[in-house]
Amino acid sequence: MIGKLRQMLDRVAPMFHKGGRFEKYYPLFDAGDTILYTTDSVTRGATHVRDGINLKRIMILVVIGMGPLGIWAMFNTGYQAALAIAAGAVPLDTWQTALFTALGFSFDPGNVISCFVYGALYFLPIQIVVLAAGGLVEAATAVLRGHEISEGFLVTGTLIPLTLPATIPLWMVFVGTVAGVLFGKEVFGGVGMNFLNPALTVRAILFFSYPAFMSGDTPWIAANFQGVDGFTGATWLAQAAAVPGALDHASWWRAFVGLIPGSMGETSALLCFLGATVLLVTGVGSWRTMLGVTLGTLGMSLLLNAVGSDTNPAFSVPFHWHIVLGGWALGAVFMATDPVSSAHTETAKWAYGIGIGVMVVLVRVVNPAYPEGMMLAILFMNMFAPLFDYFVVRGNIKRRLARSAA
Repeated sequence: MIGKLRQMLDRVAPMFHKGGRFEKYYPLFDAGDTILYTTDSVTRGATHVRDGINLKRIMILVVIGMGPLGIWAMFNTGYQAALAIAAGAVPLDTWQTALFTALGFSFDPGNVISCFVYGALYFLPIQIVVLAAGGLVEAATAVLRGHEISEGFLVTGTLIPLTLPATIPLWMVFVGTVAGVLFGKEVFGGVGMNFLNPALTVRAILFFSYPAFMSGDTPWIAANFQGVDGFTGATWLAQAAAVPGALDHASWWRAFVGLIPGSMGETSALLCFLGATVLLVTGVGSWRTMLGVTLGTLGMSLLLNAVGSDTNPAFSVPFHWHIVLGGWALGAVFMATDPVSSAHTETAKWAYGIGIGVMVVLVRVVNPAYPEGMMLAILFMNMFAPLFDYFVVRGNIKRRLARSAA
């Protein structure tokens, strides 16, 4: 079967190559062919250094690291909805709820399968729309430029649904993905040319265009704090920034595992840190960037804890809560380490990561209108990453010139 498929592709390939009838659409043919098989454009000869790693394998390793987050997103979405309904909330009047009940499932927080199914009815459509919208932009721009379709969107298309709330309308997902990929990456030349993280660009466009739908308030009505029966709110992070002592009765372990409200794939710090292990062991992610984000967050949170505030409860949020709430873990592991939009030199990665850690705490604490800060922190430092690299490279050149002149 595999041999016949290879033969069929080889027969139609000349029509897509230069001079063929469908030459213009070669990027589309090449994309499908290289997904199924290794590309036929490889280096040969003894003068080249060969390596088993390439762009496709790097992207696949990152997706593998994020895989458990997608599974958890489906379970926790259904789990939070079931908790809300068990606490007395009315089920959402959506096609997902209608199909869920028609299939004979009930909203039971203790039933893992029912929670997973209900969450999947929200997560999978968003994932499909993201892949369709992003794939459309990638294919169209590749055909217009005459370039091959890159695997870069594989990671971006996996990340975007993880950063979104479950109840966001699908048409907004489509519009935001098209705009984010187009203006965050393709206008700069495509994969390898963008200076902003494409997934975060999509989230930023959606957040500032449709803030009411990005707040994620609707399904998260359940009481998640231990000993609290009347809690209502979007996320624990928002409550910590608005209510003094809001985290005093909360379970840090539940937040670490991910049994809390939030965007679908960002709640589990545990799974994010497991994904970090995959990236670090394979050498895909930078430990300097991750550690820099951690140190920046630690230093700024300790400073603000020491300063304190009588009017702003967010000043008292400690470091160990910052790293398990909001998108901190997801951003530190999978977005700050983006090999294109992050710093490239080893020294600059420290400054880049520390800058993200400092800024995320500042945005969360000082800005009362925006309790989550990881998105803005990473996008802001994306713009400074080339500057950090520039100064590091210039410093290295000066030192080498000084040594050669001595």
